[in-house]
Amino acid sequence: MELQKFIQDFVDQFEDMNVDELTVNTEFKSLDEWSSLAALSIIAMIDDEYEVSVNGNDIRNSETIGDLFELIKSKK
Repeated sequence: MELQKFIQDFVDQFEDMNVDELTVNTEFKSLDEWSSLAALSIIAMIDDEYEVSVNGNDIRNSETIGDLFELIKSKK
């Protein structure tokens, strides 16, 4: 699993967002575009692209994109 691909997959869940705007240290819940619908989209993307199940608690306990990436790696 590659970090840049995960960041691109994350960005693809939002309209009008560029991959250059995000890094491993981006606190995704602070993004203007973040919402409960975005959280559901991220959960679905992780399930579809990485075949890993995450839930709302996993999202709540993650602060950065890097945290989510590490969570997915740990569940693979």
